[in-house]
Amino acid sequence: MARRDLSGAVEFSRLEDFTLNDAVVIEEVLNLFQQQAQLWAPLLEASHEGWRDAAHTIKGAASGIGAMKLSELAHAAEHGDVEGAPTRLERLKTGLDEALMDVSAYLHELQLKSLKG
Repeated sequence: MARRDLSGAVEFSRLEDFTLNDAVVIEEVLNLFQQQAQLWAPLLEASHEGWRDAAHTIKGAASGIGAMKLSELAHAAEHGDVEGAPTRLERLKTGLDEALMDVSAYLHELQLKSLKG
């Protein structure tokens, strides 16, 4: 994966601006996002009692890294009716996967840059 693999699911310029383009901080934030996503993903089932809380948490974390589409999907999942939850949660899971792919590609690019010096 490399920067060319970015889909646009995450607007990294937001994170770069917020961190003053500090690669160490960016890497730490994105690694935390990846780790937390592993905890959130199993909660994104309408049968799970905490799915709204997970959606709320994803909404804020996604916004913080520049994954605005993911943040919007999380907002829709959190605030929608219970009957439509399964569909909205599937969209949220897909959005989370897309954001995670972009995060992986971006982190890979950071690693390549660090090797080049």
